[in-house]
Amino acid sequence: MTADPRQRMSLVPIVPTLGHTHPQARWRTEAMRSHMSPRLIFISKGQGRITVAGLTSGYGANNLIFIPARVMYGYELGTTAYGQMLTIPQAMAGEWPDEPAHLRLKDVSAQKEVLGILDQLERELTTARPGHARAAFYHIGLLAVAFQRQHQARPGEARDERSQTAAARLVAAFTDLVERDFRQPRGVGDYARALGVTATHLTRCCRATCGRSALSLLNDRIIYEARQMLRDTRTPVQDIAASLGFSSAAYFSRSFLARAGDTPSAFRRKGQAMSA
Repeated sequence: MTADPRQRMSLVPIVPTLGHTHPQARWRTEAMRSHMSPRLIFISKGQGRITVAGLTSGYGANNLIFIPARVMYGYELGTTAYGQMLTIPQAMAGEWPDEPAHLRLKDVSAQKEVLGILDQLERELTTARPGHARAAFYHIGLLAVAFQRQHQARPGEARDERSQTAAARLVAAFTDLVERDFRQPRGVGDYARALGVTATHLTRCCRATCGRSALSLLNDRIIYEARQMLRDTRTPVQDIAASLGFSSAAYFSRSFLARAGDTPSAFRRKGQAMSA
């Protein structure tokens, strides 16, 4: 184990900032996205809502939310919410569940156990002491064990019973397809046909599980990716448009403006100004 774990994992704070009150900044948390490796969110205080695989739930203090790799999610932050998000290395993904799980830790001893492990993990991720790489991985292993114990102790709570309804299963399948194919020039009708339902029925189910239309979820994922590319790369706008399935840069710019409130070029300039 020679690689620095800090290159593959992180433990970052989740806290609302002044920028989150502006609609154009909320995409950083609320827009649908996914990652190549799992995420674990621990909310220590406050409350809000999170949408995972098309199913929206409320969260509060002492909640643990596990999101597997390549599962779409986005979360709303209440004004007093505070927590941490852990990036779990792909090499350790097998230690965690295959499906999303939401634990509400009501037992004080369980809360202290999780907080203690997270504190130790954070120390190892921010130190250069000998052996910090091994120690960080071991603490993630301990966290996986603690999570598994709580998961097994209250399986009905960890897996929201709403996720077993026909509507939730359909929407979860839809978000899986979107995550796989959102770069392709496919519309809601194409996804609905692949799932064997009508676009109207798919949208009805999406509204039932997360209060949004199928088109809104699809566009949200596409525009999030566009924002990331505009902010983090120097890829030309026309190349970003092509990579996301748009027929032209002009069509992409109109779609981006309608949903982000800026043209792609203006959004990129603002991002560069903020990082300068």
